[in-house]
Amino acid sequence: MKINYAFLCCWILSFNVFAADQWRTPNAENLVYLKLETGTVIVELAPFIAPNHVTQFKNLVNEGFYDGLDFYRVIDGFVAQGGDLTEQKPSNNKSKLQAELQRTAPKNSDFMLIQSPDFIAPQTGFINEFPAARDPQTNQEWLVHCMGTLAFARDTDINSATTEFYIVIGQATRHLDKNMSSIGRVIYGMPAIQSLKRAHLNNASGVIEQPEDRSKIIWAKLATQVAKQDRIAIEIQRQDSAEFKKRLKEAKTLENEFFHYKGNGNLDVCYYKPKIRAKSN
Repeated sequence: MKINYAFLCCWILSFNVFAADQWRTPNAENLVYLKLETGTVIVELAPFIAPNHVTQFKNLVNEGFYDGLDFYRVIDGFVAQGGDLTEQKPSNNKSKLQAELQRTAPKNSDFMLIQSPDFIAPQTGFINEFPAARDPQTNQEWLVHCMGTLAFARDTDINSATTEFYIVIGQATRHLDKNMSSIGRVIYGMPAIQSLKRAHLNNASGVIEQPEDRSKIIWAKLATQVAKQDRIAIEIQRQDSAEFKKRLKEAKTLENEFFHYKGNGNLDVCYYKPKIRAKSN
């Protein structure tokens, strides 16, 4: 049997290009490393939705503000809040921020519709692989609170966020959508976040009063400040990739013979997210 090696090589090359298009490497400019007592965490920031909050967070990280601080409010099944409980640590980046809860959808928005209606939002889907929501009537888009979401904490005043942040560690806290300024999400190291010391179950505020009982932030650095050989290579499945679309289609129908109840075709955007993997060196 004759083999057309030229065709075979071209087919393999095309397959490799196609496979590569299924994944993206996040921009190092938008990655923050958190070195915790419990492990290493990587956060991907979302300047497309909250540019001013992202800038302030980067500036705080860059000046070493979070180094040596801790997660002082940790409620099991809810959030882990980090920063300076004493509010005494000096910083050049403590200005109060105007809330960035949503954005007007740009003409070139890559919002990918997954569910309509959602149980809270008119539509849910993804923007740049971040779980998101949209209201076509108002033409507004926003990020939704799934496990791993990173957002700025604030007081009752919606424009009072300064330095404190939280990460969702439990069920999707969707009631916080459009109430808090979401700035990113954990893409690596969620087990380290889940291993943080919690407040006592009877402590409604979740604040861990004794400093020795809190989990420390050893340091926080922009990825660009981390030596290249020490960075963890991460790839994120593209929301428009063939494999992800296939997964969504299968999730809607549950055609596998294992499932006897096929559901109603609705999807939870916090559950069916593009995959994330650590790339082999």
